[in-house]
Amino acid sequence: MSGRLEPPVTRASAPYWEATRDKRLVIQRCARCDAWVWYPRSACTSCLAGQLAWTEVSGRGSVYALSVHHRPGVAEMKNRTPYGVALVELREGVRMLTNLVDCDPAEVRVGQAVEAAWEELSDGRHLLVFRPTGA
Repeated sequence: MSGRLEPPVTRASAPYWEATRDKRLVIQRCARCDAWVWYPRSACTSCLAGQLAWTEVSGRGSVYALSVHHRPGVAEMKNRTPYGVALVELREGVRMLTNLVDCDPAEVRVGQAVEAAWEELSDGRHLLVFRPTGA
């Protein structure tokens, strides 16, 4: 068990979670208008088309916004304080809400480069988190 809250799998998110078993980051992209769609959905948020394809992305980006939590928001995070909650903007332009790992969150800055990292969940899936990079 991962010692953290484990997200449920839904019909829309199942392909995403299946890719995490191999530590691959996939995001939906609309075949009609080419828009990225995050969180997983059944229709494009830009043009409402139902033609979404799962596309592997780089897993690299930068911190767009950051909050350092000294008290856990949920009981599963009580042994992880302080921890960083960040809005990461991927190179592809998608923004993802995530945790920062392998760093002192108080030292992370907006604009700092980050890369995907993975925490194993109890069922073989992996939870996407990010860590700072030197680049």
